[in-house]
Amino acid sequence: MADTDDGLQDAAIFLMSLGEEEAAEVFKHFSPKEVQRLGETIARMRAVSKDKVDGVIDKFTAEAASQSLLVSDTDNYVRAVLKRALGDDKAALLIDRILQGGDVSGIESLKWMDPNSVAELLRNEHPQILAAILVHLDQDHSASILKQFTERTRNDVMLRIATMEGIQPMALKDLNEALYQVLAGGDKIRKSSLGGAKAAAEIINLLGTSLETSVVDSIRESDPDLAQKIMDKMFTFEDVNKLDNKAIQSVLKEVSSDALVIALKGASNELKEKILGNMSSRAAEALKEDLESRGPVRLSEVEAQQKDILKVVRRLADEGQITIGGGGDDAFV
Repeated sequence: MADTDDGLQDAAIFLMSLGEEEAAEVFKHFSPKEVQRLGETIARMRAVSKDKVDGVIDKFTAEAASQSLLVSDTDNYVRAVLKRALGDDKAALLIDRILQGGDVSGIESLKWMDPNSVAELLRNEHPQILAAILVHLDQDHSASILKQFTERTRNDVMLRIATMEGIQPMALKDLNEALYQVLAGGDKIRKSSLGGAKAAAEIINLLGTSLETSVVDSIRESDPDLAQKIMDKMFTFEDVNKLDNKAIQSVLKEVSSDALVIALKGASNELKEKILGNMSSRAAEALKEDLESRGPVRLSEVEAQQKDILKVVRRLADEGQITIGGGGDDAFV
């Protein structure tokens, strides 16, 4: 599904043109995040011109007509490619999840629940169980869930995530049984590489400034070296200033001007200058005017926009389009 606003809108229009039953069948093939984003886009729509609908359908028809089946046995193709790219251990974890079909029991079903509901469901679980579950969820989802717990529990869980080196087969099997099979093929998994300082850093990044400081300070009391490892792997909005010019230009292509204005309200002058220096003179001048004319913005709104931009940065890094960090062992990729 397209990541751009235009792509989301086109997808929403096309789904509405299908009718409820057909659209419901299509929705079954989307991830929880995609369903949420599409649902929000559809909910915001009030009226769409006939020309727009016709244009979207024509575009879909043209793209569909250009597709052809590249391989005859897609299951075997996925297995072969993943094993070649990731090695047998990591591929084994993904293959069964990819090919298992539509089963969303256990932890997979938690991805479809709102953070409040997940927190309520898990409120009485041991922190080690919480840690094992949260490392299987998207980082922003885990961060939102952690916000519902007390500071003591939150800090305890984050310490356990940061020190987690993996989940042994029998432990994962027990978790599967308790939560209606968290991952398919648990017996086949030698050791899934979840948790660790990087996973902790990614979740802490999304907790917000005040909670972020509290969690890191708590971990530092228990293990100063671990806290430093986490800090080294954390990437804040101010760290955008460390990206090279090409990387910043790639990020700016995916961020709306309005979101950028709000995010920069809480940025240093150094970062603002770095951003402006990677824009055309016309765009830079327009951004300056918007920053000057924009009135006071709530800190929560500023942090929300900064988090969204950081998600773009991490996605581009995961896709290999940009590199976060200065290279070597400390580089974030």
